[in-house]
Amino acid sequence: MSLRQEKKGGSRGFSPVQPTRWMLAALAMAAGLLAAMVSLAVSIGEVSIPLPTTAKAVANRLFGAEFVLSRIHEGIVWDYRLSRALVAACAGASLALCGAMLQALLRNPLAEPYVLGISAGASTGAVCVMILGFGYGAVSLSGGAFIGAVLAFLLVGILAAGVGGTSERIILCGIAGSQLFNALTSYIVTTSANAEQARGVLFWLLGSLSGVRWVDVYLAAPVCLVGLLVCLAHVRALDSFAFGTDAAASLGISVRRVQIVLLATTAAMTASVVSMVGSIGFVGLVIPHAARFIVGPGHARLLPAAAFGGAIFMVGADIISRIIIPQQVLPIGVVTALFGAPAFALILYRARRTA
Repeated sequence: MSLRQEKKGGSRGFSPVQPTRWMLAALAMAAGLLAAMVSLAVSIGEVSIPLPTTAKAVANRLFGAEFVLSRIHEGIVWDYRLSRALVAACAGASLALCGAMLQALLRNPLAEPYVLGISAGASTGAVCVMILGFGYGAVSLSGGAFIGAVLAFLLVGILAAGVGGTSERIILCGIAGSQLFNALTSYIVTTSANAEQARGVLFWLLGSLSGVRWVDVYLAAPVCLVGLLVCLAHVRALDSFAFGTDAAASLGISVRRVQIVLLATTAAMTASVVSMVGSIGFVGLVIPHAARFIVGPGHARLLPAAAFGGAIFMVGADIISRIIIPQQVLPIGVVTALFGAPAFALILYRARRTA
């Protein structure tokens, strides 16, 4: 199909998509499923709380209702579990959006923040603030994670420029950068942290929602929403990258500007997630592929589907992490890896067959 046809919107799945009844109904169903998963996450735990009690506790706080409830139950629902579920949803949506953006920009099905080393760099930056005290209070945990994410991406970019910027080599450079920053994180923890700090940091690096509260929701939700809006504003550009940067430029896309904006958005979203819940892999890899299988490659449909899919997947993983072993909470990164690693192998197998 010619580029002229593309310019006229003649390619199915890559032309601008107007909202339809089907799309609105699908979004409503996804939102309903996410609400149901959040409700389950708030109700399930060591202390089981019925769904009606959960709804009454939320109504008391949001709408000033006066339902008579146990203060313990109301505190668990509002101060612990609801904020945890909302942060999980925002983190999952952010990581899935990052994966969808990187896969489009690099034209590589294996691209995601974890594979490209952005997540590892953000972890190193956050650990430098937590343990080494870099910034002396002027740099927050999120700020340290953002600086680490940017440095990791710059390193990967320099390496890729030196060896030739093909998508396969960028992935290999990302893996090398990821290993480097993981080694730096391990060195800092081993040499500078006491036993209690080391245990907490290592558990956090595997992905932990245990310490999140409403202040984290106030950061995670705006970052996720702004990231989604930035992605949706560049739907046409992301669709055009499927044909390569030369084709995108011929369609009037400012390739360099779009790359900088979207990559900076990816770094910011990844840094915010890592600073709150640690390094969680495979969400940005698996969810975009699942969404693409359901709604097709057009980013007007793919991005909202990936966001909802990532949110639902992460909330479900959090539920599993709390119930799979009685009276013990697994790091959520372990749960996502249990699902993500087989999916990663399947993607590699399919890529080999289509090569």
